[in-house]
Amino acid sequence: MKRIISFFVFCAIICNVCAQKKEVFSMPKLSGYAIGQYQYSGKYNSESNTFSLRMVRLSLDGRILNDFAYKLQGQVNGNTTTLGESPRIVDVFIEWQKYDFIKIKVGQFKRPFTFENPMNPIDQGFMSYAQNVTNLSGFNDRTGEHSSNGRDIGIQLQGDLLKIKEGRALLHYQIGVFNGQGINTKDVDNQKDIIGGLWVMPISGMRLGAFGWTGSYARKDNNGIKSLSKRRYAISGEYVTNDWTFRSEYIHSTGYGFKTVYNDKTNLSETEVDYEKGNKADGFYALAIAPIIKNKFHVKARYDMYRPSAEWNNSKTYYEIGADYEFVKNLKISAEYILVNDRSLEKHNYSMIDTQLSFRF
Repeated sequence: MKRIISFFVFCAIICNVCAQKKEVFSMPKLSGYAIGQYQYSGKYNSESNTFSLRMVRLSLDGRILNDFAYKLQGQVNGNTTTLGESPRIVDVFIEWQKYDFIKIKVGQFKRPFTFENPMNPIDQGFMSYAQNVTNLSGFNDRTGEHSSNGRDIGIQLQGDLLKIKEGRALLHYQIGVFNGQGINTKDVDNQKDIIGGLWVMPISGMRLGAFGWTGSYARKDNNGIKSLSKRRYAISGEYVTNDWTFRSEYIHSTGYGFKTVYNDKTNLSETEVDYEKGNKADGFYALAIAPIIKNKFHVKARYDMYRPSAEWNNSKTYYEIGADYEFVKNLKISAEYILVNDRSLEKHNYSMIDTQLSFRF
């Protein structure tokens, strides 16, 4: 963690010197956010209640020659036990933004898959990203890939088309080519993931989109490289107006995963495939966030279902209700009650309570 913080301080100092000497670099901006969490779970034989730091991140943003934007972001909380929990760099990219109809991004950044994946965890609105997004967009991916926060290394094109008089675009596209191995990791099988999305915006605040993903996740042992295919699609809809939010997404995936999740380097040679889980998975969520006091106090509800084998006998569903309150700008508290129905357990139903306090600077 000290190394990551020192790295950001060093970058800020260097960029500040460059900004003073040349107009090529804009003054960099150091920002960040933190989310503290209390969570209770009544899961049978695994009851728990604990305070934790869900996430602490630092980010450095700036511009070069006005046309290029860059970002460096690190997650600084956690320990060094596993890749999923340890401090790490999550974003390092530069994007050419001269024209709205075509932008080119290179580096490590969010995969262009689903509406929810690119959202900031605070703005996403609930205790965590939906299960289908978490399992099928590269957070804790069903393939066995290490926790990658929905990100990968690659290059992406995106842009807005068919602008109308108000300046609003009617069509957005994005397509990228990635390693397929997750963050901070080189390609293994020399096959790239291709991920793309297209959505229309017929009225202000509305997006209706579709996404596709084809690629692979690979590991190498003494017998050579084992490569597992990924074939995924998502159908998405969102409407945000006058501080109301409605969003829903369905994701379907075809492709097997490894039995062992990649948490340390020894796991990279564990290539046994989890055939028992099957090669299909899907999930669906629908949510609504309603203002009680505009831009201050909201109530919310979400239906969140995931089927790890695309079958109902092991589906897991969250029925969530909650509220959030913003004390001042960038300081918010949220609370939820969750009824869980997990059909893979002997006792299917249990309750959860989740409370989070977040701030940004």
